[in-house]
Amino acid sequence: MSTMDAAHRSWPDGPAATGTAREEASLWVRHFRRRPDAPVRLVCLPHAGGSASVFRPWAAAAGPELEVLALQYPGRQDRHREKAMEDIAELADHAAPAVRAAVGDRPYGLFGHSMGALLAFELTRRLERTGRGPDLLAVSGRRPPSTVRTGEYAHLVDDAALTAHLRELSGTDPRLLADEEALQMILPAVRADLTAVDRHQAAPGATVEAPVLAITGDADPWVTPGEAAAWHRRTTSSFDLRVYPGGHFYLEHLQEELLALLGGRLAPAAAR
Repeated sequence: MSTMDAAHRSWPDGPAATGTAREEASLWVRHFRRRPDAPVRLVCLPHAGGSASVFRPWAAAAGPELEVLALQYPGRQDRHREKAMEDIAELADHAAPAVRAAVGDRPYGLFGHSMGALLAFELTRRLERTGRGPDLLAVSGRRPPSTVRTGEYAHLVDDAALTAHLRELSGTDPRLLADEEALQMILPAVRADLTAVDRHQAAPGATVEAPVLAITGDADPWVTPGEAAAWHRRTTSSFDLRVYPGGHFYLEHLQEELLALLGGRLAPAAAR
């Protein structure tokens, strides 16, 4: 299915969703802790090589007013037999109907970290074309699309350099990086994700209608606060930038603070 076909497809909603849509939603979107009475939902998109389970603690820690969902990409954990996708647009085309079915008719936001930020942007563009875009797009630890640093193509390095890259980012359990068998399971998905990131080019002038909240760590070697601030050019709505102490995975130590921030930004949508 082409990007254009997916973008203009009519997707089912809520209880009226078809069996196929519900199956796709369960494949792509994980509910680690269901909160059926929560007024808003937050769909979280993990980093390159990451999986939905990264956000399991968020789902447990969220208050009754917020249900946290997480996207599961192909090629990892229970989807390890599937081929990992090497294209952000293709990922967005496949994930958008599932996200649409999962959030139903409730207000919702998207939170994407690193690679997840680029995917969240493309998802927002597709979901807005259906008339049910997110009430908030939160992009974390990533420069805006089409902003490339010279010579930065991590997917082209060999396995040793890629492992060193993961070690430097401090987002992967060191025990896994020291286990050769585990590495052979991890690296293909990581390389596919980095290929998707390195090759991604957003349409010139592409923007979203949703308010954008950019978040980054002040010591992140892969995105400066100035680069994160450039996300303001990608929305026709309001923009805000938050900078926290920490590196690329600053969020690991700020779970409660980030949940409060994101929940607060979605509260007006819940009130409506």
